[in-house]
Amino acid sequence: MRAHRDWPVLQVALDFTEISRALRCAHEAAEGGADWLEAGTPLIKSEGLETVRALRREFPDHVIVADMKIMDAGRIEVETAAKAGADIVGVLGVASDATISECVEAAGNYGARIVVDLINEPNPARRASGVETLGVDYIVVHTPIDVQMRGADPFENLRRVREAVKLPLGVAGGIHSENAADAVAAGAQIAIVGGAITKSADAKAAAAALRQALDTRAKIATELYRRVTEQDIIEVLKKVSSPNLSDALHRGGVLHGIVPISPELRMCGPVLTVRTAPGDWAKPVEAIDMAKPGDVIVIDAGGVGPAVWGELATYSCLNKQVAGVVIDGAIRDTPEIRKLGFPAFSRLVMPNAGEPRGFGEIGVPIKISGATVKPGDWILGDADGVVLLPKERAAEYANRAMDVLEKENRIREEIIRGGTLSQVMELLRWEKVG
Repeated sequence: MRAHRDWPVLQVALDFTEISRALRCAHEAAEGGADWLEAGTPLIKSEGLETVRALRREFPDHVIVADMKIMDAGRIEVETAAKAGADIVGVLGVASDATISECVEAAGNYGARIVVDLINEPNPARRASGVETLGVDYIVVHTPIDVQMRGADPFENLRRVREAVKLPLGVAGGIHSENAADAVAAGAQIAIVGGAITKSADAKAAAAALRQALDTRAKIATELYRRVTEQDIIEVLKKVSSPNLSDALHRGGVLHGIVPISPELRMCGPVLTVRTAPGDWAKPVEAIDMAKPGDVIVIDAGGVGPAVWGELATYSCLNKQVAGVVIDGAIRDTPEIRKLGFPAFSRLVMPNAGEPRGFGEIGVPIKISGATVKPGDWILGDADGVVLLPKERAAEYANRAMDVLEKENRIREEIIRGGTLSQVMELLRWEKVG
């Protein structure tokens, strides 16, 4: 087993699907101070144990971790990973004691060590205490990425496990330079970092920041990689784009045909809905009085004219600090609205207004472009259009939009260094066959 520096250790999880990208990032991370290099589960599934062999060849002095997530057949899986060059091999805590014991015995035969990953373990502290008696070397408290997206606390279980065992503990899932010191304070000796390094445009600098945070127990601020709860959704929506959010929603959420009046402006906020008859601007204007600061008024006017919104309604919105308006119908006075700097999005533009008859409702579900828009949903609009974020899973998909933005930062940098999108993503290799 290769030696490591004193605790805490910085382990980088190379959760790519292409070995070439993983190795480039590994070199940067190692230069920045990463101690252990992990062949992540997606990488092993995509490229096989050749990933471990490649890391072993290129980093002979680093500890190499194979995140196999073994669930059965422990002996053969540990044996193959160790023969490929892994110093540490991962088995799931939800595996049977028999499987974990087989892993421990096989590791002893090949000079490797075993780490137990407690991901999705219903009682992590109790299970950690149990697997400690089986002779494993490390235990990892792991917050799954899909749970991170819902704003889970990555250290709640870590504290409980720390009280239950004496083995060195790792923590994985949602670790970045701003909370790495908290991970150590909660009992971790191994900080396992994925996206905060692998999605960075400069993985060397990202690893160096994390190394500094671990060594000095300092909180080093970051605008990325943090996940929010329901109370902080606006913080994320102010940073991501409508394409980021649509990608997070599985290429969905778009209110088709709704375009910006001022493409240079963007808006985001919770929705106040209005349903009105075509050309009837009474309820849209009355909704301004009901709106809270930061709300976006979304109007269903049947997708037709005459206009139900103009300059005077916009002035009213500025007084009430309304964040923007979305109109499935028509707007007018667009030069004046542009000068006012108010984000407005509409299906149609026309000079003629309707009449204030008072038909319709405020604060009820409406339909726009085939999508149901409910009060309390979230809206993001920018130069590319408008995306609806349903309130039921708003925090999760806001976080997933941030994940999209972060991944694109890394891909962009790899292209800037001289590649093309198809080369970086190895598109030909991943095309569907047949």
